[in-house]
Amino acid sequence: MATVSQIWPFERRRYLKAHGITTLLFLDLCLRCVNGYLSSPHVGQEPPYSRDAQPVITSPVVPSPSASPTDSDGYAANCPSGGQCNRLPADCFNCSYHHNCSYGKPASFSCKAKRGVHCTVESGKQQTNFSLSITCQFCWQLDLSQYRCSNSTSCRTVACPRKRYNATCQVLDHVHCLGKRVFQKRLYCNWTGGYKWSTALALSITLGGFGADRFYLGQWREGLGKLFSFGGLGIWTLIDVLLIGAGYVGPADGSLYI
Repeated sequence: MATVSQIWPFERRRYLKAHGITTLLFLDLCLRCVNGYLSSPHVGQEPPYSRDAQPVITSPVVPSPSASPTDSDGYAANCPSGGQCNRLPADCFNCSYHHNCSYGKPASFSCKAKRGVHCTVESGKQQTNFSLSITCQFCWQLDLSQYRCSNSTSCRTVACPRKRYNATCQVLDHVHCLGKRVFQKRLYCNWTGGYKWSTALALSITLGGFGADRFYLGQWREGLGKLFSFGGLGIWTLIDVLLIGAGYVGPADGSLYI
């Protein structure tokens, strides 16, 4: 009996502990459910829609006529008024270009002046539709004087063979051609840093033994080498005269002579 009386309190405590944990978990679950119900949007609020409510359909916004682009927004400021239609800049009219013409021969295309642009034909009559006669060729096939390209000062020109760079070119306003007026083209590195070939050659002949020609071209290491070696005992001086005279040795920045 003593053994049973000792075991019973231990079992009773374990039973009460398990029952208490279960009760706490149940109360926590109940509190969570009540809190979620009270915080839901339908409590104390009207329903977002009812059975008798009709759906509202919003129509797309249609821009008013006053929102259309005006002449002052683009091309009109650069288009002369009252001049001949075929002398207008290319941005002032639209043409129906076709590519079935014979290359290098004159071809006529139907064009129409843009809105707000007023021009005349050869007879002096103001007209919107006119005919434009140009040479059948693409814009990138024009002469170099008829378009302008971006210059690159990062490429070296004194090289054999000469190097090229990718340039962005744009046709002049009053030149008309087929295709895109802005195009890419590979051009020779033909920029100059202001060095004169005659000055470099004169320094090489007179003061080449002291490295004056190399100093003038910006080649400081070669100039110091010639200065402290007395022009390579005359051999280096003679070689530089020939190389500068032939244009093989140029400015250190890679530019062309003037």
